Amino acid sequence: MKRFLLAYLCIFMMFSTCSLAEYPVDLATAERMGITQLDKIDPTIRATWIDEMVELARTLYVKADGKLQSAHYSDDIYVCKNFTVHIFKNTASKYRMLAYPNVKMTIPNNRKRDDCKPYSYGIEWEDKAASDGNPFFEAARFRYNDDLSEEENRIQAIIFMTNVKKGDFFQMSAEYEYGIDAHSLIFISDYDPATHLVHWTDSNMKGKTIDGERFGYVQFNAEEEIDFFVDAICHKKRGATLYRLRYDIIRK
Repeated sequence: MKRFLLAYLCIFMMFSTCSLAEYPVDLATAERMGITQLDKIDPTIRATWIDEMVELARTLYVKADGKLQSAHYSDDIYVCKNFTVHIFKNTASKYRMLAYPNVKMTIPNNRKRDDCKPYSYGIEWEDKAASDGNPFFEAARFRYNDDLSEEENRIQAIIFMTNVKKGDFFQMSAEYEYGIDAHSLIFISDYDPATHLVHWTDSNMKGKTIDGERFGYVQFNAEEEIDFFVDAICHKKRGATLYRLRYDIIRK
């Protein structure tokens, strides 16, 4: 059934005029982001920043050398969210947004537990305006819908996952083999429709608790078919959000 749904959706997307959840790079989108000087945007700058984030993740993976890293304390960089924030913070200083060139960029925190209701914690970030330093926009989202059947929800989750692009930050509330909780990661390549694969980097998806303290493994170029994530987020009160860098990234 899973293979059938993937095949069905590939055919559906071939004949669709646009993705159901993707934000096109057009004038309307630019206006929503406050981008008015499109002729001053060099897309290679944004791509370079993403490459630098990927390379830093690779460096951290190599440094970890396959060994467990402390992921227990609030300042441990190998806690899953901290890992993505560390990568962002340690590469962002050279860049700004064209629309807000004097604003230092920051990555939003996860939305507080009570503010996520009726969904579970970890499904999304706090709302933060670009004018306050947030260089991301919401590229796609999936929320389990109790008014739909399980199969209908699964179709929506698959469509959601086909939106993955290199550099997307992923925030999910999941139930899967590695736990029932929130998780953060960064995709390091586009979704491949030929293989249905996605590749990512993260920390503490896999790990162990030793003497009451959590330790996690760093992953780089982790690979799964999108069914892996669909299975994880397609549960009541669960879901996920894809966050993407704005298109008006410039050098400081």
